[in-house]
Amino acid sequence: MKDQAPNAPGAMSRLSDAVPPHAWFGVSAVFHYLGPSFAVLLFPVAGVLGIAWFRIASAALIFAPVTRPWQTFRRSTHRERVLLLALGACLAVMNSAFYLALDRLPIALVAAIEFLGTIGIALWGLRTGRNTLALVLAVAGVALLIDIPALLAADGAAMTSDLLGLFWAILNGALFVLYIVLGHRISESGASGGVERLGAAMAAAFLFVMPIGFMQALAAFGAPLLVLAGIGVGICSSVIPYVCDQLAMARLPRASFALLLALLPASATIIGAIVLRQVPGAVDILGVVLVMIGVAVHRPAPPTVPGQTTA
Repeated sequence: MKDQAPNAPGAMSRLSDAVPPHAWFGVSAVFHYLGPSFAVLLFPVAGVLGIAWFRIASAALIFAPVTRPWQTFRRSTHRERVLLLALGACLAVMNSAFYLALDRLPIALVAAIEFLGTIGIALWGLRTGRNTLALVLAVAGVALLIDIPALLAADGAAMTSDLLGLFWAILNGALFVLYIVLGHRISESGASGGVERLGAAMAAAFLFVMPIGFMQALAAFGAPLLVLAGIGVGICSSVIPYVCDQLAMARLPRASFALLLALLPASATIIGAIVLRQVPGAVDILGVVLVMIGVAVHRPAPPTVPGQTTA
């Protein structure tokens, strides 16, 4: 295609092939929690939905000159446009629901609900006893990291009484599963095409989020540092992790990617120890070890031919 972005053809695919997919996922897992940790600090000054708007708007702005979403939409078939619009709507509502949940519930509980849906995807794609064992180990490790008994005991009653917070967390978890499914669809032609379509979907997400968070975000435009902080949230939360997801999704079956999501609570524990100086206890360390063993035991299926649906 003559009007493709200059640096798009093959560049991302070559980059994806040059590094193991697990490494790309590891980068995504780190930024998956760095971004929200910055966002929560900005909630009081720019509003929850205002920060969600900054996240998507800044990501769309960064993607636009590189991926040229207008060209992607023009070249796409009707079915492909529907897919891009669906992913854009998913990103807009998912990110907004995620922040609304974080504003009311601890991140551990939100992460637990988010991870539950991905277990179904991992189960759907299991084909061997080895991978079943990997899933059991990963789920056990996540359960230790989340400390479900503690959540249901001392603070459980107060948290579960916040039905609105639980609603947003469940909606975010459901849309996160949809993001994985749609994300794999756009990556079927390779990482280069996936990132290009991601840019188009992010442009669509910007249109969807405009009526949701623009009025709250507008109040922050008088403070340049706050605007820069909002852009930083977008880079850390949507640009880096979503691009890395595409680089990993292009080479990993859907079920394998879903199992690797068990690393998210482990990465949160490590980031908490390094950045927030929250030293993990023995149970947390055991949880991290179980997750790492589960991921090491897992063996993904061979990559599918472009255009073929992954399990």
